[in-house]
Order: sequence, then structure tokens, then C-alpha cells
Amino acid sequence: MPRPAAGLVPDWPAPAGVRALFTTREGGASVQPFDSFNLGDHVRDDPHAVAANRARLASWTAPARPVFLQQVHGTGVVHLSHATPDGTEADGCVVQGPGLAATIMVADCLPVLFAHASGQAVAAAHAGWRGLAQGVLEATLHALRQAAGEGDVVAWLGPCIGPSAFEVGAEVRQAFVAADIEAAACFRSHGRDGKYWADLPALARRWLQAAGVAQVHGNDGSDAWCTVTQDSRFFSHRRDAVRLGSTGRMAACVWID
Repeated sequence: MPRPAAGLVPDWPAPAGVRALFTTREGGASVQPFDSFNLGDHVRDDPHAVAANRARLASWTAPARPVFLQQVHGTGVVHLSHATPDGTEADGCVVQGPGLAATIMVADCLPVLFAHASGQAVAAAHAGWRGLAQGVLEATLHALRQAAGEGDVVAWLGPCIGPSAFEVGAEVRQAFVAADIEAAACFRSHGRDGKYWADLPALARRWLQAAGVAQVHGNDGSDAWCTVTQDSRFFSHRRDAVRLGSTGRMAACVWID
């Protein structure tokens, strides 16, 4: 597999044969404000540039094909097959065996990658606050275990909007605290009435650990993982959409050689 010129290779104890990658905004064909490795085909970028970027990503995951979903901030999970087209509506996906890369696009939401200890199945989930509160990680993990059987699962959390940048209202905090009173620890008072700073990776870690996923790696909530503050490395919808009209999308991929 050609090595990517830019991007993050997850540091996690995945089984032999499981590969993963998170793209950054560097190393692509798109021009401002989508410079340069935008993978989103729904953000007003030049379609030829998007196609070139997607082809470059496919060269990195080859022979596995990245399958791009239409993500709707829900809990739907699809089992990918070679017949699954790009644009299939889901916020989680599962792959058994080689040939396909479970792929999630993000620009502030949290991407979560999973690998089953057997090495026979992997999965990916799109965890914005709505999907996380509604159970997208639960649904994806359930689908993965249905595919591969019971057994240990390792997870990796990719870059997302950080806890010093993610301002939310009281209704977001309540959505989590209503189900888990101790989730209140993942919210800090903003200093304005009804506003909080939310720690999305900490919320995901709480749920995964409660679901029996003992090994959770990657995003620890520090600034280096924040899509908003690391503007030269990551796209951010919250940072750029109002100022620039739109922003690009990055991808988290996991596949089996």
C-alpha cells in the first residue's frame, strides 16, 4: 500500500492484518476554502478535485475500496458488501473480510474505529453529539459483535471538536445526564447562563467502557486532537462554515488486508 503523504495512522493494538488511517486537510487537489484534501462531495467543492482526492485515498487503502456513506446524525448501521454504493444512508458500518474500507467523514464530529479481536471484522461510527446520545456507538458495536461473535474489541477515537471549543446548550447536557448522571463530569460551565463546554471524546469513552470496551485509544481531549484549534491540519465546520460558507471533510478508514 502506498504510504500517505499526510494523515494519521492510528496507534492502537489492532489485530494483525487490520489497517487504519485518518486523513488530514493536507496533500490534496482542492483549492481554498477546501484546501486541500477535501473528501466531501456535498460541500460545493470542485467535483474533479473531490474525485482526485478520493482516488488518492483509495490508492492508500488498496485493494480495499473506501465506501462513503450519507451520514445523517442517526444510529443506522450498514453491513458493507461489494455491492454497497457510495451514498448509502447510515452513521455506522461494519466490514467482514478484505476488500472494503469502513469509512466515516467528519469535520468536528467524532470518528470511532473498531476492530474485533478475531481480526475478521472491523467497524466505523460517526459520533456527533446527537448520534452519541442516541446510541450510535451501541448500535455499531452490536452490529460488529453480530458479525464476528463475542470477543474483545479495541476502539480508536479520531480528532474532533475539543472540550475547549465545543459550546453547547443545557439541552445537550441534559440529553446525556438523563441517561447517565455521572456524564455531568464531561461538561464544564461556560460562564454564560445555560451554556457549557462539552468533552465529546470523554463522553464516548464513558459509553465504550460501560459497554465492555476496555481498550480505547486515540483522542484524549487535548488540544492536539481538536479540529477547531488545529486549523492548518484539520477541517472544522464550526470554525469555517459561517466565515467561509463551507468547509471540507476528512475521513477515518479501517479495513482488513
